[in-house]
Amino acid sequence: MCGIAGYTHAARRADERLIRRITGLVRHRGPDQEGVYISDAVSLGAVRLKIIDLEDGEQPMSSEDGQTVLVYNGEIYNYQEIRETLIGRGHRFRSTSDTEVVLRAFLEWDTACFEKFKGMFGLALWQEHRRRLVLARDRMGIKPLYFARRAGQIYFGSEMKVLLEHPEISRDLDLTALDQYLSLNYVPCPRTLIEGIEKLPPGHYLEWTEGEMKLRPFWQLEFAPDESLGDEEAAERLDQLLRRSIREHLISDVPLGVLLSGGVDSSTITHYAATESGRRLKTFSISFAGRNFDESRYFRSVAERYGTEHHEFDVSRDLLDLEETIRQFAEYADEPCGDSSSLPVWYLSKLCRRHVTVALSGEGADELFGGYITYQADRLARWARLAPASLRRSALAAARRFLPISEDKISLEYMAKRFLEGTFLPPFEAHCYWNGAFSQKQRRGLCAFEPQPPWSVDTMVNGAGSLGHVNRFLWFDQRYYLADDILAKVDRMSMAHALEVRPPFLDHHIVEFAAHLPERLKIRGRQQKYLLKFLMRDKLPAAVLRRKKVGFDIPAHDWLRRELKPLLLEVSSPAALARTGLFRPGVLQKMMREHFEGRLNIGFHLWGLLILLLWMEKWRIRPPYEQIETSAQPALTPAGSLTL
Repeated sequence: MCGIAGYTHAARRADERLIRRITGLVRHRGPDQEGVYISDAVSLGAVRLKIIDLEDGEQPMSSEDGQTVLVYNGEIYNYQEIRETLIGRGHRFRSTSDTEVVLRAFLEWDTACFEKFKGMFGLALWQEHRRRLVLARDRMGIKPLYFARRAGQIYFGSEMKVLLEHPEISRDLDLTALDQYLSLNYVPCPRTLIEGIEKLPPGHYLEWTEGEMKLRPFWQLEFAPDESLGDEEAAERLDQLLRRSIREHLISDVPLGVLLSGGVDSSTITHYAATESGRRLKTFSISFAGRNFDESRYFRSVAERYGTEHHEFDVSRDLLDLEETIRQFAEYADEPCGDSSSLPVWYLSKLCRRHVTVALSGEGADELFGGYITYQADRLARWARLAPASLRRSALAAARRFLPISEDKISLEYMAKRFLEGTFLPPFEAHCYWNGAFSQKQRRGLCAFEPQPPWSVDTMVNGAGSLGHVNRFLWFDQRYYLADDILAKVDRMSMAHALEVRPPFLDHHIVEFAAHLPERLKIRGRQQKYLLKFLMRDKLPAAVLRRKKVGFDIPAHDWLRRELKPLLLEVSSPAALARTGLFRPGVLQKMMREHFEGRLNIGFHLWGLLILLLWMEKWRIRPPYEQIETSAQPALTPAGSLTL
């Protein structure tokens, strides 16, 4: 696992200090080795976390003639198979690393090589003789890759902070992306919170040749349910795919473990990893003593069943350092993620890295097989919308009046109110609202700007309407929520501790298999992830299979009333808000006061704002003041500059 960075600079002398400085910004992703390549047209940098072939495989890696250079972040699990094919075609290898396989595969097949790779990657290939740069990102977006274009040149990196270091790249906030962040808790691809910086879409490659750029897909997922599939046949096929995927994900020359939450997904990974590894497995868990979402009893039962060397950490023991930990998010989160489960991933990665360098995790199963409660809400809402709007308004008013505010992570009152509010929205907007943060009405009241251009969820769902009722929401979550929220937070929080996390469920053969499943094998009645639970019915403890989905999160409502209240008040003070001009101080102060007094439960909303404001301060992000209400803009200093 690595971090990469680079930029073209035709007709300009290379600055070695700059490429080394920007490469150093992602040193946490690869503390074992660092290198750069510089020519008169391009500068490339890479840092390496050694996983396979510890002696060789250093980067940047060049072909024998020096004309093709690779910087690469990721793992190719079928690299040995590809290597044998390339040897048969006359290639001679200098190492046993997957990095060299990527380089030689490109020399053999050019961009057609990407569809042969089975794994996760964000990479850049430079051809000196053709003045050609190729960027590519894996099918599901497990590994990140950002880029920007300025004056015919291209800049790229594994993290957005790499691009911000260039003097040519502005730090102007994208207000449309900010509106998306406040709504969804993440910014959907290809936008980012910085104007002009983009995410390379998953399953795509980009070619830049002498200032000309082309973006093309090398893989596209097709949902085509096979209604003839029965329970037993589908379970047998999934069993085979999981065994093969996890066997390949276990390949490593360094210590490896499993992130175990006690849910069906991570417990499934633990089962197959224990079966396939041939050695005692290490497992790692996070607990929240005394909280209703603590999962200790479940992950301990799984660890005991498979005889793992188990390690766990109780987050409540570390609350004295909580504020300092949150401040570190501004640096390592890169682009803010409003998903508060980033914090448990941080603690879990920190624990895990003390013992191993690689960890397997269960990300992706919910989006493939229908694991979120929102999918049930989507189905129920179809019927609820048939009721007169007046009846639904009365039910919502009663819920707001009679259901007491609860500090539970997702309480009955929270779900009831949120669900009823969603029935007044179109289906996809409701789906996002149930899993998101501020409603459109709340954003219009809170924000002192109008996003230009405006956006709506409808602009994100082109092509999903022809899918089945469940599959269209799975399509949406795989395309946006999984890549831009779930995988992004896991990548940043784990790589902050130089830990490589591998999600075996996102082997593209499993993803394609899930897309061909009929919806009855995903959600059947009230049972979610039906096929996965059917497969694991005689493999996992019954309590794990029967339990309701809890999710990986923090007591955000409670902490923002207590431990994190001083930090929230600091970053959202009237003076601090005036420095950005983005939000109406009176509206936000009223929201926070009602939350502190227990009249509202908006801890997850406030968490996203807290992380955003810390990030803006850390990286000196500038709002475009000309698009903000004059009354909300900060006063100019005598020098005429604006200070954040």
